[in-house]
Amino acid sequence: MACWLAKSEPGTYSYSDLERDGVTEWNGVHNALALQHLKRMRPGDALFFYHSGTERAIVGLARVSSVPRPDPSDARGSWTVEVRPVRPLRGAILLGEMRGDPALAGLALFRMTRLSVLPVTPGQRAAILAHEPPAGSPARTAQGSPRGSRSSQRVARARKRDAT
Repeated sequence: MACWLAKSEPGTYSYSDLERDGVTEWNGVHNALALQHLKRMRPGDALFFYHSGTERAIVGLARVSSVPRPDPSDARGSWTVEVRPVRPLRGAILLGEMRGDPALAGLALFRMTRLSVLPVTPGQRAAILAHEPPAGSPARTAQGSPRGSRSSQRVARARKRDAT
């Protein structure tokens, strides 16, 4: 199974929103390279849920639960996949902490900072998970603003149903 990192502004759609909803459509991706990554996702693939903006931290684990497909609600030609939560991390894994780890030197997150969907190698996945605090230790939280940017297009399927 492949592993991915997907970014979302926590004020727009956070990991706690994903846990509450139980499933969401990962959509609104328009960058050509990010779309290529999204189209390579397969059911069962692992996904790190990254809070962007001022938090800049991996906060949860999720799983891809559908094949990629064109997003019928997006006239710009975006695609979508279904994502389900696995579990929140015991503590946020901060961007600065990851940057200091030589095992993560090649992580795409450091080179392609504006992409919202990025691949993670098996070695990088293990190195990222090694930064998670041990069970029973005090939880770390990401610092930052509770508001996200208006540019993020993440919309939960459950919210769409509630609006209609």
